[in-house]
Amino acid sequence: MTTSPPRARQDTGELPRLLPAARRLLKHPRLMHYNRLAALVLLANAAFLWAAGPLATHTLGHAALANLALAVLVRQQYVVNLLFRLATSAPVSWPLKVRWTLGKVYHFGGLHVGGALAGAAWFLALTVAVTRAGTDVPLITVSWTLVALLALIVATALPAFRSRHHDHFEKIHRFGGWSGLALLWTHTLLSGQGPVPLAVLAVVTFSVALPWLRLRKVDVRVERPSPHVALARFDYGETPFAGSSTAISRSPLKEWHSFANVPAPGRSGFRLTISRAGDWTGSFIDDQPSRVWVKGITTAGVANIEVLFRKVVYVATGSGIGPCLPHLLAAQVPSRLVWAARDPRATYGDALVDEIIAVQPHALIWDTSRHGKPDMVRLAHAAYRDFGAEAVICISNKRLTWQVVHGLERRGVPAYGAIWDS
Repeated sequence: MTTSPPRARQDTGELPRLLPAARRLLKHPRLMHYNRLAALVLLANAAFLWAAGPLATHTLGHAALANLALAVLVRQQYVVNLLFRLATSAPVSWPLKVRWTLGKVYHFGGLHVGGALAGAAWFLALTVAVTRAGTDVPLITVSWTLVALLALIVATALPAFRSRHHDHFEKIHRFGGWSGLALLWTHTLLSGQGPVPLAVLAVVTFSVALPWLRLRKVDVRVERPSPHVALARFDYGETPFAGSSTAISRSPLKEWHSFANVPAPGRSGFRLTISRAGDWTGSFIDDQPSRVWVKGITTAGVANIEVLFRKVVYVATGSGIGPCLPHLLAAQVPSRLVWAARDPRATYGDALVDEIIAVQPHALIWDTSRHGKPDMVRLAHAAYRDFGAEAVICISNKRLTWQVVHGLERRGVPAYGAIWDS
């Protein structure tokens, strides 16, 4: 294990110059690919409205359904895995600029946002048109009920509410979504829109139901190397692929929490690294349940984009080591680890730290309890430069992830990190 005292900050060298202003602007967080995709969907809808001119009622209904279907289907686990598979199938011989963009595949949530906003707007327009006609009271009643529900879902999904009241957001999104789907079925049947909308609704309904058809309660063995961390071990017949995540719950209708799977090469089952970050995780660490609920299939995560590059640097803080570890163990792509954590051995246990060192003997493991918090942008760039990497993948808290990703990208270094879009 390599540790570094504070003076090592001066040994990392100067950061490269910033990109020219025009190119740097495109790297700004507000112009990230997530927002670009959302804007693209909205612009496509605006172009359709402009080109099609005055729209008939049935066209408004089709536009609303198409966008709402996009919002739902792009979140489906099989679709997510397909998007990752397609994006990461590019060979490393392709130009870096192309692979740099393909690596942003995990921003697909922008399609969800764009589709939801456009779908709600189209449905509001449809409801106004139906109300003006004023001939079908049951249809008008269902329409305005669904408009109110869509407005509630959109409002509570805004970042200001979602970040402060995530549990409430999750419940409103889940139960509101189910209720909205039932109302959409009712609206479609009442309006007699024909077989195509019914077929689309059937696909959307199946997509929503599919993960719940795989709901089951499984055994879990929990180890607690420290009061801050729990290592949950599962072996119920599935060994997920490296870089995937599993959602677990103790109350399946209330809340779900996703964690990165850590399979060990050549062994069945997997581990989850769960750190204390709120009431639910704190209770899990303290109570150490023997059984939990799982649903759906394991889903690809950010770090799967590593295969687009010849070499990568993993930057992690604290329990961010969890999503990095399966890739380090699998060693599918040459990598170098930079990990900053408070007293790693005391917090995560000797076994985990030794496992990391065995596969990453040149890792930089920074003990923040001894050396303080490092300049992660400089450490990341130094590792990127010295290792000859093509990209940096950062797994940390929201603030530091943005700091590292934005700090490197505006200097021309491909960098990736979670975007907290759900």
